[in-house]
Amino acid sequence: MGADSRLSDRIADSILSMIVVEKRFLPGSKLPNENILSEELKVSRTTLREAIRILATGGILETRRGKGTFVREDFKPEHSEELSALVSAKVKARDLYEMRLIFEPEAAYYAALRATDEEIGRILVLGAEIEERIRLKKDRTKVEQAFHQSIARATHNEFMNQLMPVIYEGINKGVALSKIHGEAVQATLIDHKILMDFIKARNGEGARNAMRIHILHAMEHLSME
Repeated sequence: MGADSRLSDRIADSILSMIVVEKRFLPGSKLPNENILSEELKVSRTTLREAIRILATGGILETRRGKGTFVREDFKPEHSEELSALVSAKVKARDLYEMRLIFEPEAAYYAALRATDEEIGRILVLGAEIEERIRLKKDRTKVEQAFHQSIARATHNEFMNQLMPVIYEGINKGVALSKIHGEAVQATLIDHKILMDFIKARNGEGARNAMRIHILHAMEHLSME
C-alpha cells in the first residue's frame, strides 16, 4: 500500500469522524464541494476523491451526478457495522486497545460515582448476560458493546457516548481474537466480576483500576503488547 492510499484512508476516517463523532453531516445532507473540503483537510482533490470513493464503497456516502456528494439517507451513525466494514482493515487492534486504555478506566471511575441505581442494575444485568453467553459459547459481541456503553452512559457525560464507535470497534476485534485465545475469555470473566463489584460498591478508584487491568489483560492475552 503506497503513501497516497494510506493518506486517503486517513482522510476517509477524518470525514467519517465528522459524520459519526462531530455530527457535522447528518444522513441525507450534502458535503461541501471538493475545493472547500480539500482545502479544509489540506489534501489534493485526487486524495479527497479517493477517500470519498472508500466511504461510498462502505455504504456511507453517495455521489449524485451533477449534484455533489451526500451522506446516504439510510446510514445510521449510531450503528458500528458500517464503521467496522470500513475501518477493520485499517486500524490495528493494538491501536484501538490503546484508545480504550486511555478512555475506559476514567469512564468506569465516573460511572461508579455518578450512576443511578437503575444504571448500575443495567450494568450488572449485562455483565451477567456476558457470563452466560461465554458459558454457552454464544457470540457476545453485541452484549459486550451494550455493557461498555452502559458504563459510558452512566458517566452522564455526553462526549463519552460520542466516542463509543471507536470503543465498539476495539470490542469487535477483541471478541474476534479471543475466539482463538481461550485464556482471554477466562480473564474477561474474572475481570468483569471485579469491575462490577467495584461499580456496585460505587468505588471509583477500584472501578478505574479494574477496567485498566481488564484491558491490559486483553492486550497481553491477545498478543497486542
